[in-house]
Order: sequence, then structure tokens, then C-alpha cells
Amino acid sequence: MTDPGTGTPLTRRAARAAAERAHSSGPVQGEAAPTRRSTRPPRTPVDDVADPLTDAVAEVRHAAGRRARRARGAFTLIAAGVLLIGGTAAVSAAAYGTSTAAAPGASAAASVSPSASPTVTPPPVDPATVMTTRNPCTDAAFTAALAAHDTEAAVTAAGGGPAFREEVVTGEAPCVHLDDPSFTWVVVNKQRPYSPKDYRPSPVVAPAGVQVINGGSLRSDAAAALSDMVAAAKQAGAGAIALDSGYRSYRTQVTSYGVQVTSRGSSGADLVSARPGFSEHQSGLAGDLVACTRSCGTLDMLAGTPQNQFILAHAWEYGWIVRYEAGHTPVTGYASEPWHLRFIGVQLAKAYHDGGFHTLEEFFGLPAAPSY
Repeated sequence: MTDPGTGTPLTRRAARAAAERAHSSGPVQGEAAPTRRSTRPPRTPVDDVADPLTDAVAEVRHAAGRRARRARGAFTLIAAGVLLIGGTAAVSAAAYGTSTAAAPGASAAASVSPSASPTVTPPPVDPATVMTTRNPCTDAAFTAALAAHDTEAAVTAAGGGPAFREEVVTGEAPCVHLDDPSFTWVVVNKQRPYSPKDYRPSPVVAPAGVQVINGGSLRSDAAAALSDMVAAAKQAGAGAIALDSGYRSYRTQVTSYGVQVTSRGSSGADLVSARPGFSEHQSGLAGDLVACTRSCGTLDMLAGTPQNQFILAHAWEYGWIVRYEAGHTPVTGYASEPWHLRFIGVQLAKAYHDGGFHTLEEFFGLPAAPSY
């Protein structure tokens, strides 16, 4: 800018002073009074003159602002990434039970999260409470026991009574046939006859140390177990127990069932006697027991005796169960027979007792068999 009088260039300070004098001299007559907006000092050419120092300061400020914005952007991205990773970890922990604990050195980044993501930790599992099943038919010891028709060895190889039962019920043991009377786990009822119908076990013997009525005998393993139980009952002070009836052949059952039909009719006979080919007695694994004092009573006289109480409390320890309990006729098809015991082996009898079962049908998950 130049001095209008001399044409000499003005300095920045002189130019600013001249501008201030012109502004303070007031409005020219006839000119509108200045508004609030117009009272600001007019922009002079001096303001358009580049100031290297001012420009440098402005450039520094702009650069600092850009760096701050870039830093805030980077910080925001880091925070978003931490939140995303933390959320994903929490979902994974909830789904798979894995830990979301941060690795060493990661705590600083994780601290930007407004709140910790919840994790779901499943309760500890006691392996003893978990029942696992497998196919015992692929086990060499199990198949060898089957080939030898050794029930106890097979049950042991399967993992014990409860495991064996579970494997049979769930179909994990397809090589086990519950209709094979050579094994003590055989189930015979009004829907499951013998095949062949005149099956005969071998050998059958009289139980040692047991009074036998009507020429009773049993399969050898059942006979040995009955001998042990009768001896234990006597030693415990429960009294003597006798075998009233044990193994019956198909032919003998024809006669026995015929007698019941004559006295009771067919429907009445079916409640108390099995048809030929459907009787547990034919397996050699069933025995009808009576209590003896000076003499032996009848079958109907067993209930309520000390011998009966011992049987109810301890028969399972020797591999025996009461086959036809009161209240379960709709399943077994037979009236209550507290005297009719069935040998299934020690391990299976323990599983039967401990599991609170009342019929073999229930124990092995079979359909009820109330009628033929």
C-alpha cells in the first residue's frame, strides 16, 4: 500500500494506522449508519500480505491437527478391534467352555472395553456319574466268554452289571441274545418261548446241603448259588429253606399245566402256571422255595416267615431275584409268587437290586408280556 499524498509505499504499521484513522472519522453525511456487523474494521490490503511467521505457525497447527485426528482414528480402530475380539472370545467361551483370559501384555488393550464380556463356565463333571456305552462285541475277552457260555465272565468283560445292562438296552451289544437259555440273562415269558420248545439244560444237579422236595434239581451254577444262600440263611438264624421244585422238562410242564387248567380253567391256569415251552423252570434257573422248621410248609406259607425276609434282603447277593412280585402282573402275566426265585448271576442281580427293578422285562427294556 502507498501513501496517497506522496506515492511512497507504507509500512505494515503505517498502513494499519491509516486504516484505523479512516474508520474512526465516522460516516460520511448521507451514508447509512453502520450496523453491528459493519462496525468491524474493514479488511485492508495489509491483511492479504503474506506473513511468513504467521503462515509457518498456521502450518504447524494444521499438521498437529492432522496428526491428532490420525491418532484418534487409529485409537478408535484399536478400540473397535479389541471389542470385536473380546466379543468373539466371549461367544466362543459360551459355546465351548474355553477360557477368555488375556495373554500377558494384552491387559492394556483390553482395558478400553467399557465392561468385561461375560463367560459361561460349565460345572465340573464327575466321571463316576457318567455312564458310557460301547460295543462289547468287539472285545476279545467278551467274545471269548460268549463262546464259553460263561455269563459272569462276559458281564465282567462288558464292564460289570450296570454297564452290561446299558449296552443291551441301548442296542450296543448286538451279539447278546436274551432268548439264549445257555446264559443266565435269558428272558422267558409269555411272548418269549424256548427254541427249540423242548430245550433241556445240561447238566442239572441237586443243590448240595439243601433239602429237596419232589426230586428238585437245578442247573449246576444255579444249584451252587442256592446252596450258598441256604447255608447263609441258616447261619444268620433265619431258619431252613428247602427246594420244592426246580428244573421241569417240557413233558413235565405239559402235565403240570394240564392239572391247573382242569382245576382253574385256561384263563385261571395262565395266571399261576406257564404253558409248555414257556416256563422258567425248563431253563433249570428257577426254583420254588419253602420254609422249614420241624417240617416244611407249602408254597403259600412262605410269605411273612423269617426265611422269606432273608430272601427279600439277601437273595440278590447270591445271584437270585424274586421273579414275580406283587403288583406287576400287567408286565409278567403272573400272579404274585414270593416263592418263585430266578437265578441271573451275581453281577446282574446286584444291578437289578441296586437299580430298584421289579421285573426282568423292565430291567432289559423289553415289552410287557401279560398274555400269550
